[in-house]
Amino acid sequence: MMLTNQTSIDQIISGNCLHVLKTLPEKSVDLVFADPPYNLQLEKDLWRPNSTKVNGVDESWDQFINFEAYDRFTLEWLAGCRRVLKDNGTIWVIGSYHNIFRVGRILQDLGFWILNDIVWIKNNPMPNFHGVRFTNAHETLIWAQKIKGNRYTFNYQVMKSINNEAQGNSGVQMRSDWRLPLCTGKERLKINGEKAHPTQKPEALLERVIMSSTDPEDIILDPFLGSGTTGAVAKKLGRHWIGIEADEGYVAIAQQRIDAVIPYAKTEELVSIYQKNKDARIPFIALLQNGMLKEGQVLYFGQHSDRLAHILANGHIRYGEYSGSIHKVGRDIMKAPCNGWMAWYYIDEETGNREPIDQLRKKRRKEMLLDGGLGNGLIGEEL
Repeated sequence: MMLTNQTSIDQIISGNCLHVLKTLPEKSVDLVFADPPYNLQLEKDLWRPNSTKVNGVDESWDQFINFEAYDRFTLEWLAGCRRVLKDNGTIWVIGSYHNIFRVGRILQDLGFWILNDIVWIKNNPMPNFHGVRFTNAHETLIWAQKIKGNRYTFNYQVMKSINNEAQGNSGVQMRSDWRLPLCTGKERLKINGEKAHPTQKPEALLERVIMSSTDPEDIILDPFLGSGTTGAVAKKLGRHWIGIEADEGYVAIAQQRIDAVIPYAKTEELVSIYQKNKDARIPFIALLQNGMLKEGQVLYFGQHSDRLAHILANGHIRYGEYSGSIHKVGRDIMKAPCNGWMAWYYIDEETGNREPIDQLRKKRRKEMLLDGGLGNGLIGEEL
């Protein structure tokens, strides 16, 4: 796959992103992940209580004369990313309190629509050695779409599945606070015992970003590739990538790292790990077809409500003068949007308790996963 005759996917482009972005074709990438300079404004060395120096960020690429210079830089690279991003694409930008608020304003000024801010809570943050401030234990990611209202990729069920696995919960949405450790141990790249890159991000963070907002074969652009985390994770997860990096030393490190990544052999292998829940869409009528519910059975609108409806043979329900899907009838009752899977309850024959019909949907989905029955041509609409 080629973006242009000169630019290939799955490669690092050496150069300043402000210049390189102008060479990429318009509307050619599905996702941008950017870990730009934070403009930390460090004025002196930082020392630990034991008189050892903290290996912080003192590289020239993080130094700007003033806020105006940083804002001009931010405006230019974000505008370049907006140009190459597809109209249904999204962008992630990570930062700290030093820069993320300025980045957010410029994103909005350029016409991006902010979807979420994610707080990455570090399990093992660096302490505040002088005890004059709170320990800085988080960074913020802004997730925004290029054009407000356009359809964009969000793999809700995938994130829900990952959240359940990580937290040991069942059926719980992934929240906007992500508790993940800093990049340490074998994952941390080092040269002669020192960090190869001062701001290397953990792969677990990029895995969530990429899994949530891209599909296999999508193209991900990182304008500040650094140590190559975005490219490495994208390759592992079956996505295409383009990295831009101005520092030749980082280019070499990132290339070596990405070359060593062994991707999943098949897209199906990746799907089997993360995406089955996404693909196993269960229409309400499937519960009738599999005997979990029956024609004429009563459903209750709420756990303790006396409002009830009857199931029709075509997979619709009837409540008084209203009939239609579980979502439509619920919407007619509430005069507001309604998730029918959570609003309607059935009587569990074993316990005699009312349970949301979503429990039956989950049970059917698990059966399909065990049977390998994804994509069996079920028709209908699942909210």
